[in-house]
Amino acid sequence: MRIVVLDGHVLNPGDNPWTPLESLGEVIVYDRTPQELITTRAADATVVLTNKARLDKDIIDALPALRYIGVLATGYDVVDLQAAASHTIPVCNVVAYGVEDVAQHVFALTLELCRRCSDHTQSVRDGEWAGAEDWCYWKYTPLCLSGLTMGIIGFGNIGQKVGELAHAFGMSVLAHVRSPRPAPNYAPFAYTDLDTLLSSSHVISLHCPLTEKSHHLINDATLAQMRSGAFLINTARGPLLDENAVARSLHAGHLGGLGVDVLSTEPPQTDNPLLSTPNTLITPHIAWATTKARRNITRLAAENIRCWMDGAPRNVVNAALMA
Repeated sequence: MRIVVLDGHVLNPGDNPWTPLESLGEVIVYDRTPQELITTRAADATVVLTNKARLDKDIIDALPALRYIGVLATGYDVVDLQAAASHTIPVCNVVAYGVEDVAQHVFALTLELCRRCSDHTQSVRDGEWAGAEDWCYWKYTPLCLSGLTMGIIGFGNIGQKVGELAHAFGMSVLAHVRSPRPAPNYAPFAYTDLDTLLSSSHVISLHCPLTEKSHHLINDATLAQMRSGAFLINTARGPLLDENAVARSLHAGHLGGLGVDVLSTEPPQTDNPLLSTPNTLITPHIAWATTKARRNITRLAAENIRCWMDGAPRNVVNAALMA
């Protein structure tokens, strides 16, 4: 069985062996695959694994040997699910590989917005402390999270972990989900409607999937509902934000700060409006990138393939389309 990895460099730049996959068949890894080369490189593949390389209908139709598609991530919008289903090809994703990692990144961004450690460190390096008249000073007043409210939109594995960390910091937690589930065992916590969450939260963290309904979930109207000075965190999907609307709100001072690990286009265009907004933190999609999380992806992707080989595929995101 030939397994082709279309874009393996980010997952394994040298510290994440392909051994779990190599135990299943012949593995061919490409660091990156331009769209026009996918059909050539995957021509004889039984299994194709992708992270960001898009498998649209024309490509899937052009791969007669293809029997399985694995997404090396949780999001699967890079694959035409209907086209795969029409060929009885399961599309399987990897879930819960870096829950703690992403949740911790949420708070890395949140705490930086609250405490501005990088700005104060740079101030010290620039000699401002050495030349100060007093024993301490601050360029931005620090903000304590205890007693504030964390609003979480989407309460799956990562959202729930963010809620636990928020509670540990002494925050109240509000969550908005399509289908409420049992409440966690800490308080204060409440499920609530989106309008209430937006207007009541000091920090809002996004953990919902990208769908037609959630595209530009954060826009001029929803930003206007947020309390003045609130922080917005997005480690989920870039297009959840209308980036122009967010930029306007930041420049106007209504949105107090922004921390994002994802953008609408990655890598970003140089004219992305968020690259020049005040009190904005942008990390290059690294919340998931710990060695532990990346090795989990490789292991779980291999386990998905093995389950499929055994006739019991799991994490099949297009199962309903093949029913």
